Amino acid sequence: MRNQQWSKIKKKLDNFKCDSLKERVQFTVTNYRRAHDQLGRAFITVDKKEVLNMCTITSETTLNRRIYEIKSEKQIPYTDYSQEPSIWEEAHEWVLEEGIFAQYDFYDAVEEYFHQPIENSLKSNNMLIKIFALIDRRIGKRTLVKMKESFIDEKEIVQYFYKLRCNAEGISTHS
Repeated sequence: MRNQQWSKIKKKLDNFKCDSLKERVQFTVTNYRRAHDQLGRAFITVDKKEVLNMCTITSETTLNRRIYEIKSEKQIPYTDYSQEPSIWEEAHEWVLEEGIFAQYDFYDAVEEYFHQPIENSLKSNNMLIKIFALIDRRIGKRTLVKMKESFIDEKEIVQYFYKLRCNAEGISTHS
């Protein structure tokens, strides 16, 4: 997915957006040419205000800090790399659950979203995939109303997009 041109990915994402949010929600990717990996950030804006920033540097910094914390908790010397893959996976899951995403996490989520049924996207543990599904034109008003109770325990950013979509469709989100 990262090998595809951003313009093609963006066009596909935009085609899935519901009519009521088509002009309000925008996806943007910025690459930093002088960064060692030439990655940058992805972000989502609503009404031209940034609501979700997926910065690779921020994510990597947090990920490395979490790896260090896990090694300290498990009393593994920091120079012991034998358990690195499992520790990295544990740290990465924690970072994602905290809602700290890198640009590559955005691309991975987009790819998974494009290749699975919309029902699976709505039930995904990945916040980004769930956000994509919430603004998807394939989700109708009845489905949004039925999902009301299930979004009470969601992370704040997911609740934000649920309320945004409901408000755009004229659906009350109050009990």
